Amino acid sequence: MTASFEAAGLKAATLIDALPWLERFHGKIVVVKYGGNAMLSPELQKAFAEDVVFLRYAGIRPVVVHGGGPQITEHLNRLGIASEFRGGLRVTTPEAMKVVRMVLVGQVNGEVVNLINDHGAFAVGLSGEDGGLFTAERRPAVVDGVEVDIGQVGDVVEVDPSTVLALLDAGRIPVIATVARGRDGQSYNVNADTAAAALAAAVQAEKLIVLTDVAGLYADWPDSTEVISELRASELAAMLPSLSSGMVPKMEACLRAVQAGVPRATVLDGRELHALLLEIFTSEGIGTMVLPDE
Repeated sequence: MTASFEAAGLKAATLIDALPWLERFHGKIVVVKYGGNAMLSPELQKAFAEDVVFLRYAGIRPVVVHGGGPQITEHLNRLGIASEFRGGLRVTTPEAMKVVRMVLVGQVNGEVVNLINDHGAFAVGLSGEDGGLFTAERRPAVVDGVEVDIGQVGDVVEVDPSTVLALLDAGRIPVIATVARGRDGQSYNVNADTAAAALAAAVQAEKLIVLTDVAGLYADWPDSTEVISELRASELAAMLPSLSSGMVPKMEACLRAVQAGVPRATVLDGRELHALLLEIFTSEGIGTMVLPDE
């Protein structure tokens, strides 16, 4: 058997391995939260865009919800505005909110849309304010069990998914920046993880995928680097208070999603090339998957 034939055989085996997952997810909505290092590395950017367009061509309906924390911090630093985080969430003063909105809607959203459209003209940019997609109300951070005011940071309390569903029906890939309008008329900075969870529930997604900068949820961090491959919602709820502040919004998002009816939610290492395809189309999967209680 020639080397080229062996290589072709391996490719065929990979496609066959993907068959049951193509069947499971065909026509279904998958919400992907995109951020962190995957958003900063050109190599990872390209791989992410290729993965999203591959999903679209494979008959899956992807929706991208993006953050932009590093870009926001960079702009705030340029303007001499200090960045502060409490309970894993950015303290957002009215001055900082103007920068957040400018960066997420005016810069990052367009960059992600263009990144995807380099591989297929499907992506359409939105913000949570467009068409009343997200309605938010002010939320505090919880630090050492105490609620702390962190300014114009919102929690999504209502989702109108009609615009997103219309775009999906038209064969488009919605790309959503996470600013939202409050019932009080103010703009709010909404954590992209929690926004993605709320949207996944509202559009009845088959899966929520949260790209992050670690391999998954560690069983006993920092004493162990063993990643938990799968756990139930009640198990995660019990662990949540003891998690590091950076992981809390991500795992809380997964918990909220499955509690709201999403069949599965996964925290995935966005530093791995083609992490989305590996998670969706291979039997082993990667990262940490959260499932509803049985």
